[in-house]
Amino acid sequence: MNNDPIELLKDLVAINSVNPDLVPGGAGEGKIADFCAAWLRERGFEVHRIEEHAGRPSIVGIARGSGGGRSLMFNGHYDTVSIASYDGDALDPVIRDGKLFGRGSFDMKGGVAAMMVAAARARENRLRGDILVACVADEEYASFGSEEVAARFKADAAIVTEPSHHELTTAHRGFVWFDVIVQGRAAHGSRPELGIDAIVKAGKFLVALEELDKRLRANPTHPLLGSGSVHASLIKGGEELSSYPAECRISLERRTIPGENAATVAAELQAIIAAIAAADPDFKATLAVGLERPPFEVAESEPIVATLDRIATERLGKRPARRGEPFWTDCAILQGAGIPCVMFGADGGGAHAASEWAEVRSVETLADILTDTAVSFCG
Repeated sequence: MNNDPIELLKDLVAINSVNPDLVPGGAGEGKIADFCAAWLRERGFEVHRIEEHAGRPSIVGIARGSGGGRSLMFNGHYDTVSIASYDGDALDPVIRDGKLFGRGSFDMKGGVAAMMVAAARARENRLRGDILVACVADEEYASFGSEEVAARFKADAAIVTEPSHHELTTAHRGFVWFDVIVQGRAAHGSRPELGIDAIVKAGKFLVALEELDKRLRANPTHPLLGSGSVHASLIKGGEELSSYPAECRISLERRTIPGENAATVAAELQAIIAAIAAADPDFKATLAVGLERPPFEVAESEPIVATLDRIATERLGKRPARRGEPFWTDCAILQGAGIPCVMFGADGGGAHAASEWAEVRSVETLADILTDTAVSFCG
């Protein structure tokens, strides 16, 4: 039975799995889920299909151990961004100059192929602990796939195989979205004594928001992530040219580092609002919190970090560097569910770009490292 990660990667790239929440009419994960389920089942895995969202399944394959060992979950998403803007045929995996090209090859079907092959190889060692292979939907949008998996399956540790260039990602930023609703008073444009311009008042908040961002970035406190940041993403206000706007809504994003969350960000924003209101009695604003995704950090003392570090050092001939990612990943979901997690993946480039590739040798090496890690960790 063929357990070649590159042949598997070719099969995965050839399957259209564009996230329909990103691209209306996208193919979704149904077909690739069927493929992964069949592949795992053929190799003796117990296969579970989770599909709380119709047509958006995640697959969990389990190789049960003999008992007494630690369990390990491999986690990777198989949804992709759009193929419409890809330069060439996004679903035709082509190998050229040691690179495998195609949509999702780097982000992150290369990691999915490596972890599936690694789990199949490790299973042949008749381990004491369970190996779980979670191929998840929707990471590119709202990550409900990993949320559904984490609610149903537990493990002693997890490795998310997002591309990391063979470096250990032990931290990444989170984010929280807020709406700041600035209230004015509607009036005819000819009656300035009656109106309060909510858009002009919102400008005071925007100036203060820029100052907050400057202060944050001037004071890096995390060794890998530096600092958080904040920016205004959307603004909406007013109804017509001849009226004073009664409301202006600012939608903002605050990127967070460990120790920061929606409550701490709300306190920052409330302090800005209070300071402006103290100087301007006509300034009134309220906050509304939106989506929050927490930052992620795993301790170096966690056994999975130590095991992966040792195996990767042996395979690569050097100790892998530590990474802190500016973006959010499913690591935070698994860690939040009580599963110590680390991110480790292959090399390549072009994520979300017109051309995307995975380094062939890197994917093969990743499969080797993951295989040895599973054998060592699960016992």
